[in-house]
Amino acid sequence: MTSSAPHLHGASTRSDLVDWGVQPDAISGASHSRGRLVHKGPDNRPECGIWVCTPGRWRLSIPRDELCHFVAGHATYRSDDGEVIEVEKGTVVLFPAGWSGECDVHETMRNIYILVA
Repeated sequence: MTSSAPHLHGASTRSDLVDWGVQPDAISGASHSRGRLVHKGPDNRPECGIWVCTPGRWRLSIPRDELCHFVAGHATYRSDDGEVIEVEKGTVVLFPAGWSGECDVHETMRNIYILVA
């Protein structure tokens, strides 16, 4: 999007999302992702947008600090050191660069995210 302030209206309900495919590193289920970019800077830094993911469980490792505001759904994140983070509508989480563990999506979730350097 070319704008002095990139933006999307209706981010919590928008339906014109792009197919981002099956979530890699599946442990169970076949989570499928869709989304919409708001902005990608030089070298993809920062990157922000909308991400929607269907139920399933997979491994993940966060490459850069990522702030997520969950606006729908329910999921459980489990860090490799055993911490459990339950997310649902209204939850905001900052995953620091290098965070790793598993995500188990129980109910299709939608989050508004920003990845920074």
